[in-house]
Amino acid sequence: MRRRTQYIIDEDGRKVAVVLPIEEYEEFLADLHDLAIIAERRDEATVTLEEVKERLRKDGIL
Repeated sequence: MRRRTQYIIDEDGRKVAVVLPIEEYEEFLADLHDLAIIAERRDEATVTLEEVKERLRKDGIL
């Protein structure tokens, strides 16, 4: 169930903050962390699916 967004407003009626349920806040933090990792690793070489499978087999995971 999605809750209605709540705002904290200043004396002039301008929105200055948002009230979020803790669970939603934690999801935002996790998403932000994931995006930071993606940005950090943007220039790394890619690995093919076959290479990943081979590494997993070598490690006994597959």
